[in-house]
Amino acid sequence: MDTLQLLASNRSFGGWHRRYQHESEVNGCTMMTFAVFMPPQASESNRVPVLYWLSGLTCTDENFMQKAGAQRIAAELGIAIVAPDTSPRGEGVANDEGYDLGQGAGFYVNATQAPWDRHYRMYDYVTSELPALIEANFPVNTRRSIAGHSMGGHGALVCALKNPDRYLSASAFSPISHPSQTPWGQKAFTAYLGDNQEDWVGYDASLLLRKVKGTDARMPVLVSQGLADEFLQEQLQPEALQEAAKAVDYPVTLELHEHYDHSYYFIASFIEQHLRFHSRVLHQSQ
Repeated sequence: MDTLQLLASNRSFGGWHRRYQHESEVNGCTMMTFAVFMPPQASESNRVPVLYWLSGLTCTDENFMQKAGAQRIAAELGIAIVAPDTSPRGEGVANDEGYDLGQGAGFYVNATQAPWDRHYRMYDYVTSELPALIEANFPVNTRRSIAGHSMGGHGALVCALKNPDRYLSASAFSPISHPSQTPWGQKAFTAYLGDNQEDWVGYDASLLLRKVKGTDARMPVLVSQGLADEFLQEQLQPEALQEAAKAVDYPVTLELHEHYDHSYYFIASFIEQHLRFHSRVLHQSQ
């Protein structure tokens, strides 16, 4: 725990919600923040599985933990939840005036273009550095799942599809499903990865799905999308993900919900379903 600075601690449903700050070697900064909910079942003799949650544009680790209402069900199911920040932050970390680029908008990629390449390596942070830190310092096991919302839904799907050996299941609320063909994704990918769109393929869930071969490992994926979402057609394009999944017979379940929008009211309405979806896999006999 010497590498972690405790920022806050709150009792919740018999478990603990805590926020930490630490120095990130991957992102080259001293202000990486994450939150963790540890359920009451967790102990050194009973290490619990982990759901990693990736948040969306302009969010931090706090949005999900404060608004989704996930702790009650996570406590019942015996699942830890880890929610990292959406980007590196701090003095010297590149930023942009727009809300959809820079701090708060890391897009869970490893940037290759200056000035972003110095700090913005959120893909490596989420898939490697953060899990190693969590597993070294908390009573968790190596059974992991991943989920997210909007930009974080994009990140969760990409991390899962690129690492089927690291995650047992994936889910997303309102994900940016085909970012190489949407304004948010095109802006971020051009800045972080450059103009060559071949370099974008590895961070587009719909394109990654189409590359899955018949013998490749697969995991269950659940996607929830509100039909009253103001970003649905221009930015999210769930139909591209659905078509790609059908093309390669990948187990993606897309659920469309009438009248629901892009907000945390939507997430709070269906977070129990998502947690139980992950629990069925995370608690399967090894």
